[in-house]
Amino acid sequence: YKLKADFFSTGEATLYLFNSGAQQLFEVKAFHEEYRSWFIGQTVQQDGRLLFVTPMDPLFLILYYLIKADKEQQGKFQPLDQVVLDSDYPNCPLLLKCVDVKQHIHHITEEKEIGSQKFHKYSQENTLKWLKKKVTQTVKALKSNNICVGERVHAATFISDKPITDTNEDYIRYAHGLISDYIPEDLSKELLKYLGLPELKSPTQEPPLKKRKLSDAPVEANEDYTKFNTSDLKPKKANSKMSAAQKALAKVDKTGMKSISTFFSSKPKATK
Repeated sequence: YKLKADFFSTGEATLYLFNSGAQQLFEVKAFHEEYRSWFIGQTVQQDGRLLFVTPMDPLFLILYYLIKADKEQQGKFQPLDQVVLDSDYPNCPLLLKCVDVKQHIHHITEEKEIGSQKFHKYSQENTLKWLKKKVTQTVKALKSNNICVGERVHAATFISDKPITDTNEDYIRYAHGLISDYIPEDLSKELLKYLGLPELKSPTQEPPLKKRKLSDAPVEANEDYTKFNTSDLKPKKANSKMSAAQKALAKVDKTGMKSISTFFSSKPKATK
């Protein structure tokens, strides 16, 4: 049996399983890894998925059809066998055969009895009360199994001296998230309000700082920086000391001697 995808907003149909006689409903989930196969006898089964089958309350699936009928029929009371119908999934009426469905249907409906026949319509008030009980049961299961549900991520091999404590709000919010996987988004938001939990919003980014407008006027210094390190600004005196070689060269008679630079200068052109 498959349920329509728009109920869970997964984009794909969801697979469910009935036991013999349709007394119990099970949710089927597949664990799939690439390059995995099964060896069965002397053969290799190409589909290597591992399927997990978990018991599930059929009221979650019936709830989808009740909400749909409430919108289409404008809140009219109807027999359940006229509500839980789907041309795409003809096996959906088997949901009404599950154990205790008719005894527990009042958790999500208003009921009227005319003669020997009962009529129902969707009740959001009753549904929210029922979902709150589901959240409470889920919180108890999470706590009894010591499952951390806070925003922090804990490694399985990490041991801390300080005990890790999650608040009761953390557990309720986490349980609400699990239940929300099986109800429409609008109902999930209503349940959040019913539980008294504020809706989490993504933090808003602060606007960028405004850049200071540059002025066209020339910028003037506030202080006279020339008064600092004035010693560096004074011209240094040339070194007046001469080496011994320079003194000896100065005493030589240079009459008739040419400067060494004349040997590297260009020769004057001869005139014709």
